[in-house]
Amino acid sequence: MSILVGRAKEVGALEDVLSAVRSGLSGVLVLHGEVGVGKTALLDWATGTAADMRVVRVAAAESEADLGFAGLHQLLAPLLDGLDRLPGPQRAALELAFGRSEGPPPDRFLVGLAALTLLTDAATTRPVLCVVDNGQWLDSESAEVLGFVARRLLADQVGMLFAVRDGERRAVKLSGLPELPVTALSEPAAREVLAEAAGGQVDARVSERIVAETAGNPLGLVEFGRELTVEERSGAVPLTGPLRFGGRLEKLYLSRVQALPADIQALLLIAAADQLGDPAKAWRAAGWLGIDHEAADLSAVERLVTLAPGLQFRHPLMRSIVYYGAPAVARWRVHEALAAASDPKQDPDRRAWHLAQAAPGPDEAVAGELERSAGRARGRGGWASSAAFLERSAELTPAAKAK
Repeated sequence: MSILVGRAKEVGALEDVLSAVRSGLSGVLVLHGEVGVGKTALLDWATGTAADMRVVRVAAAESEADLGFAGLHQLLAPLLDGLDRLPGPQRAALELAFGRSEGPPPDRFLVGLAALTLLTDAATTRPVLCVVDNGQWLDSESAEVLGFVARRLLADQVGMLFAVRDGERRAVKLSGLPELPVTALSEPAAREVLAEAAGGQVDARVSERIVAETAGNPLGLVEFGRELTVEERSGAVPLTGPLRFGGRLEKLYLSRVQALPADIQALLLIAAADQLGDPAKAWRAAGWLGIDHEAADLSAVERLVTLAPGLQFRHPLMRSIVYYGAPAVARWRVHEALAAASDPKQDPDRRAWHLAQAAPGPDEAVAGELERSAGRARGRGGWASSAAFLERSAELTPAAKAK
């Protein structure tokens, strides 16, 4: 798959760093952006085109974020054959930092100088490219040292590339370095990535919806695209409810949601289950579920959802993750609450849809409501909506009547 579709600007910036290193200078760049936006793919491209350089690379791990100098040790391990050539105080400091000798905590300045000397010495025989992925999880000591090194590179034939996730406080020690935001893909590029992931051209309306729900996030596009059936891809089968996908994004965000209090998870599920985004309706549904508006701690919700003027997730992907990450019983209860909060005269079709999503099995009354909604949708020219209502109606029609 052409994972660098729409990334000409970012590739150009990386090429500038590599060109500087090849010409005898040095270069530093910090790529930052949301999860799944393609930072690692860009680093992979850079290392793949640096065959003439000695590449040292580390992907920082959250589990090691509190282990002092863990990231630095992993990055410099391939270069430790040059340790004996360091000046005595630098060598002693680095050996203490890496646990190769015993003594008091090392002087951070000397550790930084040692890392700088080790890298620049290695570059005298072959240019060196240091690549740090998941920089937000670097331990504090490693981030401090690597920031120190990056600020002191001149004509050393050393390049340093970092990828850092937005919104992580640990990455502050890399601030001040040259940086480039990696943002969502443009709509044409997003459609191209989606088509490649889906294995063929995607219907324009289907593509428009998926691009909107992923907000142009490449990983989201790939994961949604791989889940599409041929019928969904062509638009023959309508996409209903929040779009479903799995993979890394879902695991990452779902773990954050599941760590929240139960009432906050329920509020998020209400927001995910109803596309209307009406705060008043959401609170009516919350009250039906026994959630006290006054007692709820909304600070956790506001990190993920905007409350005014409408109730919307700050990133569209979160809607799918919250919705499908909840147990089926919880989804049924929330749809039941939203149906109760919907006006049967002003919004009969949305009420019927919530009733249908709340039904765990055949329900003749709800099936009839859906048939009437299908008729109203046809009258408005909404053929796809009509088909979705009829399909769900058929699923809920008792077997005896279906015969």
